Amino acid sequence: MVSIAQNILQVRHRLNAACEAAGRPADAVTLLAVSKTCPPEAVREAFAAGQRAFGENYVQEALTKIEALADLQPRPVWHLIGPLQANKTRVVAEQFDWVHSVDRLKIAERLSAQRPAGLPALQVCLQVNISGEASKSGVTLEELPALAQAVSALPRLTLRGLMAIPEPAEDVAAQRLPHRRLREALEALKARGLALDTLSMGMSADLEAAVLEGATLVRIGTAIFGARPRPAA
Repeated sequence: MVSIAQNILQVRHRLNAACEAAGRPADAVTLLAVSKTCPPEAVREAFAAGQRAFGENYVQEALTKIEALADLQPRPVWHLIGPLQANKTRVVAEQFDWVHSVDRLKIAERLSAQRPAGLPALQVCLQVNISGEASKSGVTLEELPALAQAVSALPRLTLRGLMAIPEPAEDVAAQRLPHRRLREALEALKARGLALDTLSMGMSADLEAAVLEGATLVRIGTAIFGARPRPAA
């Protein structure tokens, strides 16, 4: 049975090869290990293998994990990558380092107001519904500039960039298209004067396409922790 540490090594090899193919330095892309539905012991194993950044989708599950792993030093960097409801913003503002899934000004305002003064600014990305899927969260490309300007002005937050979960595609050429649109959207916001540096895009199946289009952070779950258990029928 392949260990989590071996999986991380394999993913890093993929990531390095993708960076080389894109003509980018190997350290241009951060690996975010998506640990949703995984027990704390799996995160601890990944941490022992040198992984430091972890992504969680579900707030309550993440809080349990953060508490169980409070002894780890240096403290893991916790990213919320799943949808965030208004009634969960306080605990997220208190416990997380990053939030990738901001798609409404109301959520950003609550995170800003509830971020403790003793902590560094909360790093946030705006989630864009890049493929226009009714089932996906995210702001539209048309609504993005106004939301980005408003969020960038909030205290206790640092707007870092954009995140998307594109519709699955089979080949690299098709996978690259939505990632390219997200990169172009980021470039347009930078042209408006916003100091952004993060493209959170690419998962286990489309890592290479995302890196070719400029991803700075890839969210990898299955390739590190294995397939998620299917929910009971």
